[in-house]
Amino acid sequence: MHRISIFDIFKIGVGPSSSHTLGPWKAALAFLELIPELKEVAAIKVHLYGSLSKTGVGHGTDIAVMLGLEGFDPETIETADIPFHIGRINSEQLLQLGGGAAGAKVGFNPAKDIVFENRARSFHPNGLTFIARLNSGRKIRRTYYSIGGGFIVREGSASKLVGHPTMPYPIECADDLLGYARSSGRSIADVVRQNELRLYTAEDLNAKIDRYLNVFSSVVHKGCIAPEVNLPGGLNVKRRARRMAAKLLGEPAALEYPAFDAQLRRIAPDFQSVTSWVSCFALAVNEENAALGRVITSPTNGAAGVIPAVLFYYRYFCPKSTLAAERDFFMVAGEIGSIFKKNATISAAEGGCQAEIGVSSAMAAAALTEVLGGTPEQTLMAAEIAMEHHLGLTCDPIGGLVQIPCIERNAMGAMKAITAANLALQSDPDDAIVELDVVIQTMLDTARAMHSDYKETAEGGLAMRVSVATAAC
Repeated sequence: MHRISIFDIFKIGVGPSSSHTLGPWKAALAFLELIPELKEVAAIKVHLYGSLSKTGVGHGTDIAVMLGLEGFDPETIETADIPFHIGRINSEQLLQLGGGAAGAKVGFNPAKDIVFENRARSFHPNGLTFIARLNSGRKIRRTYYSIGGGFIVREGSASKLVGHPTMPYPIECADDLLGYARSSGRSIADVVRQNELRLYTAEDLNAKIDRYLNVFSSVVHKGCIAPEVNLPGGLNVKRRARRMAAKLLGEPAALEYPAFDAQLRRIAPDFQSVTSWVSCFALAVNEENAALGRVITSPTNGAAGVIPAVLFYYRYFCPKSTLAAERDFFMVAGEIGSIFKKNATISAAEGGCQAEIGVSSAMAAAALTEVLGGTPEQTLMAAEIAMEHHLGLTCDPIGGLVQIPCIERNAMGAMKAITAANLALQSDPDDAIVELDVVIQTMLDTARAMHSDYKETAEGGLAMRVSVATAAC
């Protein structure tokens, strides 16, 4: 799996969940490609298993598969139009299968044709099966698994990612990454860059990273100006980022990003202000995510606020921040995420929230350490520290919604990342007892030992103590 690109880890998509929304959406698009003639489809059904069944409604899995079957791209769909599309499908009881000129209308009753199965499949907790019956009577059936971070695997297909060419620095684990940095004299960011240059020209790589950096900026800003309404789902969780930003600024956040940028650059960077802003940035992103807004999996949607919050901390509160360094930040974060993906998991349904917030915090800690001048050893040390203090973190979303405790957890993960970076920068890695590869393996061991109730099932922890009905009162 050494061919994972940073752009496999970072994906632009729609909230609230990369494994329960983006993955099933991509699976639906993949299934469409297997149907030779869409106009020959007489009926279609979708079966959801395991965690996709137990928390699918709260995570928008049903919405995702319908939009995918209609051919919408999660990266480009106008998110404000999603309620209209879903309302149309429900009222007409029809899918415009595949959309566009090649599409075909097929009868579809979401209440009956999306089946929430009361069981899991053996390969992974996030399973879903599509069945298309053709006019000829033939059936096309495929099962997919959404394995975290928007990655999908089709049952019966090879699970390794083989689409990329061999990299000059093939990385399987953190020790490989450190070895290449030492032997080549390159920074970790530069080692990653050399790999990515096998996929892109230097100009295209910078342009693609800059596009993602702009999306990070856009989602933080959008969250800071969004109306203070309740998030969907019935928990009545009120958006806070707009009021928080206005209170910290002493005026409303500007409606255009350049003016918002200017406001942030005037902030006096005292401790209380900085820590409050880091929390505000994280909340802004994950409130957008919970509202089915466009975010970047980092490495998942549920953990999408940590990376941009720490990036904004660097941009606005660290002296001499530069665009070139932000690109390095992005590359280091992506590579750390890929190492976790290869050797453990980034799926909360498989490993609990340590696999999402924990991984994102480790990614951010390493990235921040790199751009603040840390050595390769300190950069990996920061990632280890961040994950070490997320081990065992459970996933227990109330009502299966990516809201409580998920939104605030992003703020906590961001602050842990900054603390981990500061600790690493003030430490001698030669004195470290635990290495990053060891903590990654420990995270996997912990995931395997964790009770299934605490793996995104909404059957343990806070989800059992607080119901949607109770919270709504």
